[in-house]
Amino acid sequence: MEKEIIEIRWHGRGGQGAKTAALLFGEAALETGMYIQAFPEYGPERTGAPVSSYNRLSKKPIRIHSGIETPDIVLVLDPTLIGKVDVTAGLKDHGVIIVNTKKSPSEMRKMLGVKDTIKVYTVDAYGIALDTIGKAIPNTPMLGSLVKATGILNFDHLLESVRKKLEVKFRGKGADIVDKNIQAIKKAYEETKGEE
Repeated sequence: MEKEIIEIRWHGRGGQGAKTAALLFGEAALETGMYIQAFPEYGPERTGAPVSSYNRLSKKPIRIHSGIETPDIVLVLDPTLIGKVDVTAGLKDHGVIIVNTKKSPSEMRKMLGVKDTIKVYTVDAYGIALDTIGKAIPNTPMLGSLVKATGILNFDHLLESVRKKLEVKFRGKGADIVDKNIQAIKKAYEETKGEE
């Protein structure tokens, strides 16, 4: 994606890590020399309530300081939000939507009712997280899927950046939790499906 500013919206539920994923992705982009914004939308969130987080990425300083209403990319961490929250609201033509689901991209396209110009990707982030981390927290697998679907960042750079950040976050809680999250990102990268 070669655009002046790339805008990303993350949809999830409280406790699924949408905010953390947006921050990890933003910091990885920052390390490549890009200008970034990474921010959540705050409200009366509680575990399980719908939440949104956002990223803006650019090679030039970003002068916009508002919410993102017309994203280039949308990630849906919890497929039960579809039909309850308009996850496709404002999604630009030629945009990308990535959904955590076992369904195929063509099944999701029908469910979402999006135009043919929008690229639809799916990944079973819950299954991958359960398999690798032992908990159904989809945020780190969705990072792998985001890079696979868009190519915005170099995959190896993303892995190294996330590893460093998680080593700080989980210091004293065992290195295996960091390794498990890295494994989840790699597996999601490999298993992300787009329409043929």
